[in-house]
Order: sequence, then structure tokens, then C-alpha cells
Amino acid sequence: MIDTYIAVDIGASSGRLMKSKCKADGSITLEEIHRFKNGFRKVDGHDRWDIKRLIKEILIGLEKLKKSGVASCYVGIDTWAVDYCLVDETGRLLEEPISYRDVRTENAIKFFSEAYSLEKLYDKTGIQIQPFNTLFQLFVEDKEKLSQAAKLLLIPDYLGFVFTGKAVTEKTNASTMQLLNLATQDWDQELLALAGITKEQLSLLADPGTFLGELIKDQFLEYDLPNASFITVATHDTASAVIGTPGCGKEWAYLSSGTWSLLGIETKVATITRNAFYENYTNEWGAHNTIRFLKNIMGMWLIQEVARIQNYQYSYAELAVMAAKEEPFQQFINVNDERFLNPENMILTIQDYCRETSQRVPKTTGQIARCIYDSLALCYAVELEKMKVLTDTGRPIDKLQIVGGGSKNKFLNQLTANAASITVEAGPDEATAIGNILLQMIAAGTFKDLEEAREAIRQSFEISVHEPEAFDAAILDSYKNFLKGAKS
Repeated sequence: MIDTYIAVDIGASSGRLMKSKCKADGSITLEEIHRFKNGFRKVDGHDRWDIKRLIKEILIGLEKLKKSGVASCYVGIDTWAVDYCLVDETGRLLEEPISYRDVRTENAIKFFSEAYSLEKLYDKTGIQIQPFNTLFQLFVEDKEKLSQAAKLLLIPDYLGFVFTGKAVTEKTNASTMQLLNLATQDWDQELLALAGITKEQLSLLADPGTFLGELIKDQFLEYDLPNASFITVATHDTASAVIGTPGCGKEWAYLSSGTWSLLGIETKVATITRNAFYENYTNEWGAHNTIRFLKNIMGMWLIQEVARIQNYQYSYAELAVMAAKEEPFQQFINVNDERFLNPENMILTIQDYCRETSQRVPKTTGQIARCIYDSLALCYAVELEKMKVLTDTGRPIDKLQIVGGGSKNKFLNQLTANAASITVEAGPDEATAIGNILLQMIAAGTFKDLEEAREAIRQSFEISVHEPEAFDAAILDSYKNFLKGAKS
């Protein structure tokens, strides 16, 4: 009987293989087996992912697992969304996949909207309008290259295909493509035609929690690998992170805090009102027939880029300490301004933004970090307010569950609790890997359902609580007014 579960969890900046087992008391263990860096680089004029290196790193991790004494395991893969690989009839990769941060989609929404109504697009799909959505990437894709492709596979589906030879399109990730019709729960033929792709080029939709196939060890003879049964988990990392969020009852919202901040609620019904469209909220599909009604927020990318520009002279923990020493709320930024998506220098871009908006310009690293954290906390507070109005279910939100790497930032957690006047529970930081593993465990029969699995999270991992402290409501009002001015 297989009792070892491996989460292959790859984000935009790093990846890891995490090992887990379920103990007799119902709690679960989590151990890092292998960690590696990820990132895109410029190749043939585009920002591209080194997918072959990711495959190699996964194999290195599995070999380490075998050397540690594990002969058999389950494996699930999750990554970021929207990006894809094009393969020919033999399964050969046609080119390295292009990153969603590449500038090729800069005017994609504008050109698309000249051919099709964005409101109608939202009504059909429920997915927010973002320039990097797969639909818009395909709209500007090289059509000759696209015609050569026998299959289009999202990143985690491609990785699963490489290891098992089985090609599927997992539903939670597929929903982010903005090509699925909410009403029919299938590919929308009209949108496929606009994107320049056919249904035959897409693999069958697969529910998260289904078995994919066995590792084809004969194709990787240079590695000493365990026997591995691959399970198609919620392959979109946010979907896995929400599964790995230890929320109880219904009165909670989640904030998956990483490179992106995904703020939302788990629900059964999509919200596709005009107001939801105008506020750019999304209805991504979740595991077990749920909807993740959420807002994409630029997130920790802002501070990650500050650290990178300074050659990682300061750790993220040090940046938070430096920020805490600075005077608060000296300037605001709209964290979702497109200029922050992939600037050459985040520090200069923030300074230029403050100059353009006639605010005090942050000069020191601590001031830059403070500006980012203040603006993120205020953004979270504003969006929580909007969410309550947009869903209009009468369902209160009295707790915010922060998970992911950003949950370790106690300074930002408390700042968020204060600004939003809400109790914050922070942790676990490896929620995505945990959610990946829990879905494997449910598929294998270890847990009967998601509720039981989430209770195991609370038994197994430390969760810190941040109660709201006194906060000047005028600051939040000033931020709202600032955002209105920024939009106009």
C-alpha cells in the first residue's frame, strides 16, 4: 500500500518537491525533498520558461526520494496558470513556453475588444479581464506556429504528459484560460475560433482528484526513480492553496499570498453581475464543484522585485523590519497598476509613480517597503468590502485566512487585520503543497472529504492569530479616494 505523497509545487520564482504522510492520529507530515529556482529569461525576443530544466529538477527530486528509501509514491503537480506548451503529433515541444509577463499581450485586450464585447466575454466565462489570460495570449500568438500544434497543454498538464504519456486539461487551471463556458461547463466554440484554436487541439477536461497514470521510468533511465502514480490534482496553484486553507464554516475569506495575492471566497455559485465585471473579479473553478470568486492583486511580486533589484542584499524578513520603522501611510500606490507587472526596475517605477501622482517620493529601501506594505494592506481592506457587496449573499466575512509564503510576514498580517478590521489567521505557508497533497489523499481514500482534510491541517500546522487593533478609518477613505483619482 502506498503511503507517501509527493507534491510538485512550482511557482513563478521557485519550485519544490514536498513529501507527506498521514499519521495514526489523523495529522499529516510535510518535508521538503528538493527545492529549486524558477524564472523566465529572454529567448528569441520573448520571456520564456525553461520547461526542460523544470522536468530535470522534478526528476532530481524524485531520485532523491528513491535514495531516501521510498520505493513507491503518489505524485501531484501544480504550477501557475494561463501559460501553455505547444506540442506536435509526436509529443515534441515546438518551442519553449512564453511567460504571461511577456510584453506581447500589451495591447491584446484593446485589439480583442474591437472584435468581441468584453462584457459578453465575462458573461460567458466569469473570468476577469487580464491581458495575460490564455485567450489573449492565443489571440496574439503566431498563427503559423499554432497551426503546427497537435495539442496545447497548460504547464502542469504538459509536465504530467511528459512523465506519464497521458494528456488531459485539468478543470481548475483550464478555467483561467477564459475559454470555458460557465453555462455549458465546456469549451466555448465561439471563443476558440477567436483564439485561433480548435477543440481537437485541446485534451479532455479532467476533474481534480483523478488518476492520471504511472511514471514511465523507461524514458528516464539515467535517473534511479521510484514507482510513481500521478494524480491530477487542482493543478492551478491557487486552487491547491485554497484546498490547503484551514477555513471552518462559511464566514471566512482567503488570501493566498505569494507572488500574486489572491483574495476571495469559496462558493458554489458564480457571480457574473455588471458590478463584478467592472470591479474585475473572477470566477475560477475550484475542486469539488466549487467556485473561487476572487480578485487578483499584484501581491508580493512588488517586494520580490525590490529585493532582486538590490541583489537580495536584504531578506524579506529584514525588509519587513525596515518597513515597520518607517512613518506609515506617507504615500499610496495602486498595486494593480499595469506598470508594476514587469518593470525593469521596481524601485524607480514606484518612485516615478509617486512623483506623477504628486506624493512624497519614498527614497530609502525601508520607505519603499513601507509604501508597498501599506498599499497592499489597504488594497486588501478595500477589496474585502467590495466582495461583501458584490456577492450579495448576506454571508458575513468575519475572518481572513492568509496562506502561502506571505503568511510568514507578521508585519503585513497585522497591518491587514488593522486596515480591514478583521481577525486574521495566518498559515500554513506551504498551503499550495498541502492542498496538492490533500487532494491526492482524498483520491486515495485517506480522507473522506475536504472538510475532514482541512481539519487535519489545523491539527498539523501552526496558525497564528492577529486581532485588529485601532485604525484611523480616514486613512482607508483617503486610499479609496486616491484609487478613484488614479482610475480617472
